[in-house]
Amino acid sequence: MPVSSSLVSRVALVNLVANGAIVVTGGAVRLTGSGLGCPTWPRCTDASFVATPELAGHGVIEFGNRLLTFVLAAAAIALLVVVFRSARRDLRPLAVLAFLGIPAQALLGGVTVLTGLNPWTVAAHFLLSSVLVALTTVLWLRSREPGVGRPVVRRPLTLLVGGTAAVTAVVLALGTVVTGSGPHSGDLDESGAPSGGRMGFDPETVSQLHADAVFLLVGLTVALLVALYATDAPGRVRRAARDVLVVQLLQGVVGFVQYFTHLPVALVLLHMLGAVLVTAYTARLLWSVRGPASERPLDSPAVPAAATR
Repeated sequence: MPVSSSLVSRVALVNLVANGAIVVTGGAVRLTGSGLGCPTWPRCTDASFVATPELAGHGVIEFGNRLLTFVLAAAAIALLVVVFRSARRDLRPLAVLAFLGIPAQALLGGVTVLTGLNPWTVAAHFLLSSVLVALTTVLWLRSREPGVGRPVVRRPLTLLVGGTAAVTAVVLALGTVVTGSGPHSGDLDESGAPSGGRMGFDPETVSQLHADAVFLLVGLTVALLVALYATDAPGRVRRAARDVLVVQLLQGVVGFVQYFTHLPVALVLLHMLGAVLVTAYTARLLWSVRGPASERPLDSPAVPAAATR
């Protein structure tokens, strides 16, 4: 028996929230120096799958994040089942990709632990999560409409939206380099202090490069918003561009404040949540440029009212 579209939408939303949550909890693992709280993988220790009392709080934090992966896997399986039992064939590729991302994340997490929190695999771990956040955002939004229609804005605007998304990806990637070059780039050293600077780049230089990319992103988004209003684009696209600009600006404020206050843990964690929101809202912007399947394609002639009677 086919499942309802409302059930598909609800399960898709659960997946979106779960993928965002694991980014934040992963940030908590890193910021508390708990990355090696479970020193091996797939077991927590050589003799136990779960955290032991000897591992103390760091073990609990790391093991808790690993448990969340099982929740995420269950949500991805449920999404796969309901999508394939629904009439929405267009959602199947996204559901499959969202599902495949979970074992990929688990394997990448294992490599990260076994390589002693190599900063490049840590960065890849975050970026893969960002891709999954974008995928599940689009899947959820599409599930609330009858299908995917034609573009609702002109091609130059579609390209500008794509350019904005590409620069967003660059900003996120540079953000991982900034983190990997700063004081929260790994676990704790022998003295119990954060073992920073593990990527080897100068923190001020990469921070400036990251800030320059952010300025470019905000400028592109402002230009897009102006163009959308100048061409009387559909409200869905204008709202998506407006909202992503607001999220970008808020994220920028948090980024500057955390930099000038020497990266307090609470603000860094808030910045990671902001990265999740920027990713989700940018994915929403990409989704918005294609209308529902029932919507009249751009440039097609309007159907006279008399012809529909």
